[in-house]
Amino acid sequence: MPATSAPARPGDVYFFGTCLLDLFLPEAGLDAMTLLEREGVRVHFPQAQSCCGQPAFTSGQPGEAREVARSQLGLFDQPWPIVVPSGSCGGMIKHHWPTLFAGDADEARACAVAGRVVEFADFLLNVLRIELRDQGKPTKVAVHTSCSARREMNTHVHGWALVDQLAQVERVVHDHESECCGFGGVFSLRHPDISGAMVSDKSAALQDSGAVEFVTADGGCLLNINGKLAHDGKAFRGKHLASFLLERTGGKA
Repeated sequence: MPATSAPARPGDVYFFGTCLLDLFLPEAGLDAMTLLEREGVRVHFPQAQSCCGQPAFTSGQPGEAREVARSQLGLFDQPWPIVVPSGSCGGMIKHHWPTLFAGDADEARACAVAGRVVEFADFLLNVLRIELRDQGKPTKVAVHTSCSARREMNTHVHGWALVDQLAQVERVVHDHESECCGFGGVFSLRHPDISGAMVSDKSAALQDSGAVEFVTADGGCLLNINGKLAHDGKAFRGKHLASFLLERTGGKA
């Protein structure tokens, strides 16, 4: 995949933390910011940020999604990259905001914001060109990527490349790796039986892979799969990619 169009090694970035990470996985957002700061980047976190509008958008409510997204437009006034630690949320802003605001008075502003969005793993790999030095013990991990992030942001490629930099980590491929975990935002609420069957298949495949744990760059998938594993009384768990990378490279006790 060609490198992102974001500026080479910028001194400053905005961090769009996503509502899921902010509410349920704040440590993953902090770990992501720590990795960025460790590379000499000043991270700016607009306190008024909230949701990208994806739940309303995928529920067939473009008007509501537009108003949620509109409240974010004035938060990123400097011409810095906007780093998003979720491929699905990053894809919503980058690929769907321009369409969502087409013909609207804020179309130009929405397109300008969308053009500066870079998914977190992509930013580490292709903008910062990070070189990870593994300080952990030998282990095996599987990588799960949200289906929308895979389609829209190639997050699986970036995640694989980062994990593969870790000398003591063996990345194992699990069965049906490209398949959805069943979360899909409101899909899991509207179709709980189908969603439950999908996450059962996904969690079983991850456990059967021989991995000790799994990593993912999408908070919704992480909550869904870990929730299923906890419900079933399994010890196997997953981590956000940012937390895993920080932990393996000595930045987290």
